[in-house]
Amino acid sequence: MQLNRQIIEEYNVDGPRYTSYPTANVWTTDFDAASYTEALAKVKGTSNALSLYIHIPFCEKRCLYCACNVTIRKANPKVADEYIAYLGKELDLIASTFGERVPLKQVHLGGGTPTFLNDSQLDELWRLLNQYFDLSTVLEQSIEVDPRTVDAQRIRQLAVMGFNRISFGVQDFNETVQDEIGRHQSIESVESLVRAARDSGIHSINLDLIYGLPKQDAEGFMQTIEAVARIQPDRIALYSFAYVPWLHPHQKIMDAESFPDANTKVDLFLMARAHFLSHGYDAIAMDHFALQDDELSIAYKEKRLKRNFMGYTTLSTPEYLGIGVSSIGYVSDCFSQNTKDLKDYYRRLDHGELPVDKGLALSNDDSIVQWVIQRLMCQFVLDKDAFEAQFGVEFDEYFVSKLAELKVHEDSGLIKMDASKIVVTELGQLFVRNVCMSLDQYFTPKENQFSKTV
Repeated sequence: MQLNRQIIEEYNVDGPRYTSYPTANVWTTDFDAASYTEALAKVKGTSNALSLYIHIPFCEKRCLYCACNVTIRKANPKVADEYIAYLGKELDLIASTFGERVPLKQVHLGGGTPTFLNDSQLDELWRLLNQYFDLSTVLEQSIEVDPRTVDAQRIRQLAVMGFNRISFGVQDFNETVQDEIGRHQSIESVESLVRAARDSGIHSINLDLIYGLPKQDAEGFMQTIEAVARIQPDRIALYSFAYVPWLHPHQKIMDAESFPDANTKVDLFLMARAHFLSHGYDAIAMDHFALQDDELSIAYKEKRLKRNFMGYTTLSTPEYLGIGVSSIGYVSDCFSQNTKDLKDYYRRLDHGELPVDKGLALSNDDSIVQWVIQRLMCQFVLDKDAFEAQFGVEFDEYFVSKLAELKVHEDSGLIKMDASKIVVTELGQLFVRNVCMSLDQYFTPKENQFSKTV
């Protein structure tokens, strides 16, 4: 891997993470509740299962690094009870367009802090889901968990309720870093929760880590990496810190001068990658790791891996619904995002209106580029023959205006190209976002729009 300071400086630019294409910044308010209703109506009568994402926005305290849509509330059953009632209103509006209970394949609870909901509230949420959907087809029921909010008994109860995949947000075990980001949890507490999950039969356990946080250095981060490898979750997500204070002003509280520079940040990632690879994990696409016998690793090797707003997945359905404030769905070749404002979310539902803030109906060109970027992000290989079979046009002909940019990436060692395929190199895997930016029909360099790619 020919990594040097020049390449890091050249490619450390603002760029999308490509959890979607087209990216959310080009979605438009012209796509409204009526547009989404029209897209949902096309699902009516289908026997294909959907995936469902439910956003629970509440946190008792804000973590300073966080770039998620959260609402700070002290623990109060009335807060969650009210929110669940409004989720029921949204579900009723969505399901009314279907005419029947559509089967679900995946259900994912994200946030915020989904465990802000107590057990009886989760039971009520599942009662609502069962009212509007066929849950007998669900294969994966997953939840994101803040380790500070649960104990072993709560984890066991989640297993009883049917959750078979759980993701713990760790970020870093180093106390100095934890002081900087306002989030503390010990190695011992996380280890006990993972043990409880395993003993309860939860078959897939993930730990989230973030590199690039304030005051992270090689020595401290290695201690976190070693602890995570000892705990041995089935999967590890190793995310680059997204510093976007223009979107989330609370990030300004952190001292930007204490962030590791781009070179150090890359070193932290490479150090973690090497350690995990030497301890039984496969590197999965851009920023994930999985034990070699995990279904995520198998799907990656078999080129079945998919990626959406719920992360890398083996069970992704072509269409998925998002409910709750700020949630995102993809139905009938249309993206839709709910309003990010909780009061506005409630107001719209009180008026019998789906709380859509913006979205986009994909053009044929959008679908073509989406297909290409999905393969580069998930598989690091683009088969030009498969592209032609899918779309009836040669890759080099369709992307003729982009070939010069791809050649620049080839000269930099990020990709290898020939007549039949494009392969992202080991070096290019660090900068795959930059490669995809070259194919993005909408992207123009602009400050304060995306996080840095390094």
